[in-house]
Amino acid sequence: MKAKDIPQKGVPPMAELPQAEEIDIENIVRQYLDGQYDLICVLGPTASGKTGYAVRLARRIREMAGEGLIAEGTEGEIISADSRQVYRGMDIGTGKDLGEYAGVSYHLIDIADAGEKYNIYEYQRDFERAWNEVRERGNVPILCGGSGLYIEAATMGYSLPDVPADPQLRAELEMMDTPSLIRMLESMKKLHNTTDTSSRKRLIRAIEIAVYETRHPVVRTSVLPKNTYFIGTLVSREERNARIDRRLDARLAEGMADEVRNLLDSGLKAEDLIYYGLEYKFVTLYLTGVLEYDDMKKLLATAIHQFAKRQMTWFRGMERRGTVIHWVNV
Repeated sequence: MKAKDIPQKGVPPMAELPQAEEIDIENIVRQYLDGQYDLICVLGPTASGKTGYAVRLARRIREMAGEGLIAEGTEGEIISADSRQVYRGMDIGTGKDLGEYAGVSYHLIDIADAGEKYNIYEYQRDFERAWNEVRERGNVPILCGGSGLYIEAATMGYSLPDVPADPQLRAELEMMDTPSLIRMLESMKKLHNTTDTSSRKRLIRAIEIAVYETRHPVVRTSVLPKNTYFIGTLVSREERNARIDRRLDARLAEGMADEVRNLLDSGLKAEDLIYYGLEYKFVTLYLTGVLEYDDMKKLLATAIHQFAKRQMTWFRGMERRGTVIHWVNV
């Protein structure tokens, strides 16, 4: 056994990465067109190459149509599953890189104003509309992103009602311990999976929705994908972190601080930008004098590394709950 393989005292062992596969893209596209699947999803942590992979997939669909392998004119269209790329004016920090699409149609990017609190219900509604429109055109929808909650809302058959916040109820629930909250939710609905109980925030929101539904009729979305083919973009932790660091250097050089400064100058409050986390949180703290530049950069890099790790934890959790993800090296 090599020294690097010996677990260090007090340091938990790193989880094994999933095994990479060889995927026959042409076969997957044909299976979609034959009705075996109704959505292709490309997911992965930040800096794993998922957008580039999704774009190449869309271009291959166009090539297949040009080669007569599928119906003439068939295109691949990308539907974003990124919780921050929905905001206009937040381009560098969210890594939109719109030039990467280069002629490939995309959806659910730049659909809300910076400063808004776009939510998961709105995303599910907007995803459903975009997905239906792509299919009505006879094209192939490709969901692409790293926001696990958005991906699951689009693909796991969730039916999310538009329930307003109830501050008084939330304050009361916050006083209860987690086991009591779980018992309360179990008394109000059947728990089909652990998603509603994965955090106190989601648990309290689930109870809030359940209470609302006992008092109000709720209009639910009815049409969502039922059979998704999931492709995960795989990269080693070391390479992922190196890419994150290189990308952060590039975004700072590109003017990420100026982008945040412009948002502040446009009237957005510092707390509104801090709400969006990561780049917008730490750069705002730097611009408002809370952090020095070098500290901002160091803390931000660490936060993005941790964020990418949480993304992979989410996707592996999806697998444990029964989702089959076909991982590929990019």
